[in-house]
Amino acid sequence: MTDATHGPLSIGALRAAVVEGREPPPLQAIARLASYRWFVVGTVCIGSFMGQVDASMTQVLLPRLELEFAARLSSVSWVAVAYLLAMASFTPIFGRLADMVGRKLLYAGGFLLFIIGSGLCGFATDLTMLIFFRILQSIGAALLTSNSIAIIVMATGPKEHGRGLGLQSAAQAIGLGVGPAVGGLILDTLGWHWAFWINVPFGLVGLVLGWLVIPQTTKVPDTGRFDWQGALLIVPALTAVVAVLNQGHAWGFTSPALLSCLLFGIVFLALFFRAERRATAPLLDLHLLGKGSFLLGNASNFLSYATLFGVFFLIPFVLVRIYHDTALAAGLRLSILPVMLGLLAPVGGALFDRFGARAPTCCGMLICIAALALFYFFLDGTAGNLPLVTLALAIFGVGQGLFISPNTSSIMAAAPPEQTGQAGSVLNVVRLIGMSTGIAGASTLFALGLGGAAGTTLNVPTASLVAASRDVILLLGCLAALAALISLIRPGHRKAHRADLARHMTA
Repeated sequence: MTDATHGPLSIGALRAAVVEGREPPPLQAIARLASYRWFVVGTVCIGSFMGQVDASMTQVLLPRLELEFAARLSSVSWVAVAYLLAMASFTPIFGRLADMVGRKLLYAGGFLLFIIGSGLCGFATDLTMLIFFRILQSIGAALLTSNSIAIIVMATGPKEHGRGLGLQSAAQAIGLGVGPAVGGLILDTLGWHWAFWINVPFGLVGLVLGWLVIPQTTKVPDTGRFDWQGALLIVPALTAVVAVLNQGHAWGFTSPALLSCLLFGIVFLALFFRAERRATAPLLDLHLLGKGSFLLGNASNFLSYATLFGVFFLIPFVLVRIYHDTALAAGLRLSILPVMLGLLAPVGGALFDRFGARAPTCCGMLICIAALALFYFFLDGTAGNLPLVTLALAIFGVGQGLFISPNTSSIMAAAPPEQTGQAGSVLNVVRLIGMSTGIAGASTLFALGLGGAAGTTLNVPTASLVAASRDVILLLGCLAALAALISLIRPGHRKAHRADLARHMTA
């Protein structure tokens, strides 16, 4: 294979590509293979797998980090929240940039930043340093996330898009399922630093393969000017809002710091919405929210992921502090949730194709409510009820699996065909904000239930931990009930002919 403008790939061509900032062609020996497109898909799957392993593994780390750094819950939760918040802020920015300048260099740069951020996280000597490096790691992950679907679509033919994107979804599901168990094993054998260092060898493989395998961007569409105003406003707006949720009990709900942060967030959000509505090529096309089914779908999308990651945040503390599980045992139990979610997601998609979104999404959330009820009544610290807590995790995963796929399909089906890219960006940002909000809200309520001022689970009586956990479960139950209600009132029309495209935008 040759570079359309610079001939066959060589060391000189690679060096020139780096110096000139242009995309190098793939390695000729790989590009001429009949199965070349699957090498591209496999390379993208490495990034997808890494991202999900890291996201799910972090939840198991939080109780250990609280102990290692003798830190408040509000501080420890930022290790997870900052990562998700940066992803929400930078994914639409990088997606827009990739549309303008090409995808290969940005994708390879994502691997490089993720490797650097992961390595530095392992060397962090205090919590502030760790959170800063997590943000760097997340920026790399945002570069990978914003380009992955487009690269697979670019490499595969129209009849193979579904297979390629299905393989990516499988890689994500596997990563999400093994992350907690791998994290627990590492904590019990090597120490928390290795939970980040383990990303480095996988990232290096992904970086080398990305450079040698990913094809050049053949067509860069004329998408207009970059929305600098929106890019500069989205990061402080989202950060201020989530900081209010996460730091309320630590700062005090009437403290000048919290009130200032709240005002700051409202102002920047208003400015962001104003800028996006006026931009000719916005980062996020907020006019889509004017469509009732799109708005309702994203509202339930936000609530479902807030509930899911509220559970992801709470349960490791429950298993380690209340039931005295080892990190490995806690990780194995927590893995049950994403495994069940992954197994039931295709069932949810099939139900959407046949019945539309209303029935499966409403039933999915009702199953989640039933699981949370099991948590509430049987999470009491007695060893005899631990199997029922584990069963509740499995049932909750079933409910989320039935909900997420049809809800996503409904959101994407509500958008005009020419705006599927923008609809996917809005969906992903709402999903990531929901994750951040769920962790922040669960952290705040959990700390308040433990007395608020200390804000830690260390050396706290089991009865107090159980009571605080049940407070969080009630909150999550309310969020799930609201998601079920929204699902019940959403339009019930089926758009099965667009379901495949819709499910492909979930990554």
